[in-house]
Amino acid sequence: MPGNNVRLDVYVAEREGITRSASQKLIESGYVLVNGIHREKRYSVKAEDEIEVIECPPCETDIKPENIPLDILYEDDCLLVVNKPKGMVVHPAAGNPDGTLVNALLYHCAGTLSGIGGAVRPGIVHRIDKDTSGLLLVAKNDAAHVVLSEQFSSHKMERIYETIVSGNIKDDCGTVNAPIGRHPSNRKKMAVVATGKDAVTHYKVAERYPPQNGGQSYTRLSVRLETGRTHQIRVHMSYIGHPVLGDTVYGGDKSVIAKKYASVLRGQCLHARTIEFEHPITHRIMSFDSGLPDYFYELPFKIEK
Repeated sequence: MPGNNVRLDVYVAEREGITRSASQKLIESGYVLVNGIHREKRYSVKAEDEIEVIECPPCETDIKPENIPLDILYEDDCLLVVNKPKGMVVHPAAGNPDGTLVNALLYHCAGTLSGIGGAVRPGIVHRIDKDTSGLLLVAKNDAAHVVLSEQFSSHKMERIYETIVSGNIKDDCGTVNAPIGRHPSNRKKMAVVATGKDAVTHYKVAERYPPQNGGQSYTRLSVRLETGRTHQIRVHMSYIGHPVLGDTVYGGDKSVIAKKYASVLRGQCLHARTIEFEHPITHRIMSFDSGLPDYFYELPFKIEK
């Protein structure tokens, strides 16, 4: 919730993690709404105000191809399966104009990407958070994009994540069925709310790690998404009292391990490990498994490769 008597440009800069000049540019360009209307940069934000920053991507000419190495598991004339590293933003946005997956794809594909996502999200069928690693599906043409997006929206595309959460989950498997929407007081967060959209997360215990030196126990999970809400796994795990290790937004950064290994985790310990879908042209079932990234093995848990 905003504090009283803070200038709008200062508040937006601090909340979005951008410079004040960038914040002012967003406001002056009409991309910031206060209670649904535009305000000047000098406007004093009140506690009850709802501030919305409309995503303001750079124009098409600002998005430049960049020769950034990509970990490509599969590629043909229709699509790519890319293993995104932790820390890489999927597409350009305010505060992240370059160094993104889209910049790398523009260089690698040299113009052969679907245009359905617009100039800022060419080829992007679905996305994962900056600090989540793992597999993403990219469409090279509009026809493939339409088919793959339909599979995604109708939950025909199977995605399995691996994560380590705080605490000992006693049941070997379970389901969290709880609606997710915007947090009522912090609009940058999601939360389980009665007015939210249906969200279903299935999990299965892969391994349990007992307390070390009298500390906390942890559980490694294999997680299957039935729906695809923003921050779904992170919100649901926090909701049941087992936040994702290292998650600075939903309470997973409080434990001794999270603090000690913060430089290894660099955010939530969450990896999109497998993806399965029907190929848009051949109709073959395609399944890919990236394995676990190195940062899982750098934590003080015994994980077999």
